[in-house]
Amino acid sequence: MATQVVLMGLGAIGRLIARAVLTRSDLEIVAAIDLDAQRVGRKLSDVVDAPAPDVIVTPDAGAALKKAQHGVLLHATGSRLDRVEGELAQALSAGLAVVSTCEELSYPWLRHPEIAERLDRIAERRKVALLGTGVNPGFVLDRLPATLGNVVGRVDRVQARRIVDARTRRLQLQRKVGAGLNEEEFDRGVDDGTIGHVGLMESAALAALGVGLEVDEVDEDIDPVETDEDMQGEGFTVPRGGIVGVHQVARAFHDGKEVAHLELTIALGAPDPRDEIELIGDPGIRCVIPGGVPGDKATAWSVAHAAPLVASAEPGLITVLDLPAGR
Repeated sequence: MATQVVLMGLGAIGRLIARAVLTRSDLEIVAAIDLDAQRVGRKLSDVVDAPAPDVIVTPDAGAALKKAQHGVLLHATGSRLDRVEGELAQALSAGLAVVSTCEELSYPWLRHPEIAERLDRIAERRKVALLGTGVNPGFVLDRLPATLGNVVGRVDRVQARRIVDARTRRLQLQRKVGAGLNEEEFDRGVDDGTIGHVGLMESAALAALGVGLEVDEVDEDIDPVETDEDMQGEGFTVPRGGIVGVHQVARAFHDGKEVAHLELTIALGAPDPRDEIELIGDPGIRCVIPGGVPGDKATAWSVAHAAPLVASAEPGLITVLDLPAGR
């Protein structure tokens, strides 16, 4: 019997998730939730531009959640856990397992331990599981290093780098990494949390924990990337010397020793896009993915593949390290 699915959030990523789910015979979309007036009241098939069950997009989460019997909510509305806690709690309380793209949910004990405790308590009480996943956090810089750790001995440190040419990504992401801003606007955006990639610190913690290292502190630096030539974004141009993206570094420590060092560059025209993971130890291992894992589509597939696994998982708040290696 197919697992019943409710979709929440039909923005760019949510629509990709919906299309991925529609290819799986073991998942059945029974409801779709969104607050955008341009999508509310429309057929899901029209919103996602693909053949879909006869589902009308609704803003009424309560009614939609009742349609999934022992099902799973696929949640894609925000990156900050404190802003989506209510949505997650509502779904859990309705008896649905949850798979979310909320980056801070990938390892919520880092920034929001009290929220993590509240959500875990609801999930345990309702006997359902809750997971935050995606491509990054969720795979490239955390679950993949953990998987590589299975074929080496002692690991002293995880070192990883992800470089993304933002010209290949949607406008929303280009703006999120600060492309086209001046220095003052960039710094202000970093301070208020609107500029920069969310989830690198969570990945650093997961990467270390995934290879058996302890973590007691994580920090992060966020700096602008400037261009030495005119660079074209989606519908805008950044002149030479302007900001085209971000360079972020997250470090995890145990007893003052660095156990994970992750670097992320997302910028228009970033050279040599790739994912590079190295486990330093005995014997150590290095893996390079030329071009890198494609972000948006990979996020959608990671959510779709996780849905049946989380629907049948042990109750409580879990991480990608708790999932089986395969689908």
